[in-house]
Amino acid sequence: MPFLTMRHDFRAPVDGSSSQADIYAAAMEQFRWADEHGFDFAVVSEHHGFEDGWIPAPLTVAAAIVGATTRLPVLLSAVVLPLHDPIRVAEQLVVLDHLSRGRVWTVAGAGYRPEEFAMAGVDIKRRGAILEAHLRVMLQAFTGEPFEYDGRTVLVTPRPFTDPHPPILVGGGVEAAARRAARLRLPMMPMNSDPRLAEWYADEAEKVGFEGGYVMRPSGPTFIHVTEDPDRAWSEIGPYVLHEAQTYARIQTGGQHSVPMVIADSIEELKASPQVLVGTPDDVVAAAAKVAPGGALTFNPLAGGLPPHLAWASLELFAAAVLPRLRQ
Repeated sequence: MPFLTMRHDFRAPVDGSSSQADIYAAAMEQFRWADEHGFDFAVVSEHHGFEDGWIPAPLTVAAAIVGATTRLPVLLSAVVLPLHDPIRVAEQLVVLDHLSRGRVWTVAGAGYRPEEFAMAGVDIKRRGAILEAHLRVMLQAFTGEPFEYDGRTVLVTPRPFTDPHPPILVGGGVEAAARRAARLRLPMMPMNSDPRLAEWYADEAEKVGFEGGYVMRPSGPTFIHVTEDPDRAWSEIGPYVLHEAQTYARIQTGGQHSVPMVIADSIEELKASPQVLVGTPDDVVAAAAKVAPGGALTFNPLAGGLPPHLAWASLELFAAAVLPRLRQ
């Protein structure tokens, strides 16, 4: 059975059909629903300066999810680490690690959107080097011992709940990112499924004498909507899903590819994408059977500000007519 993930970016609809407050309330209720129905991960990301309110504070949301759930792990995918002070991030992750008893996982990404680096006053050309330096500082901070950083003595307390530190993975989708993860002796969660990433990672791991690392290659649909009438569903949700796809594709840099990215100028083109699944319970069961080992069925129920009542109809049908069959 594939992993089941629930993703929310907390983006309000451009048509004003739901308020930002409506979206936040629905997203949190759906995370609680995912916890109750045995999902494997809640996923939140980070972007800044979006007019539709794309979440800029994933660690804050992670704390809220942890408080609202009992067992659901939270995957921060990704935290754009060069935009932040690594000591403050380490402190927040240690606190989250205790509050959640090890349920918060962090994918540390270099970032790629120029507007966000301009907002933070950070040189985007140095993002890879900054990411690696920040991660080294955080790994030292997690030891709970004082050390010298930027000309001052630093002590991050308390020590993490998780030994030796909260789960940290390195993001990215190019050779430099794979080698960076291996040098840091951390696992990698890439943004795409390029098989060469695992090869570059293994090569660098051998060079530095690191054993036990891994690369979690993503696979599986990244938007799922379950319905008994796909044609009607497309007529209701199509504009929202198209908005989601187009705005996400526009922020990707030249030559960059990520698994959730769909290039589509129309709803018909969306329908042709393997990343977008709007289908009957039978369709979803069949799609789940084709997901590679370690892959996921990802629900993004409020994508593009999709109205909560339509999202709930899909989730309830999934729980009633798909989930029992997957668990068999």
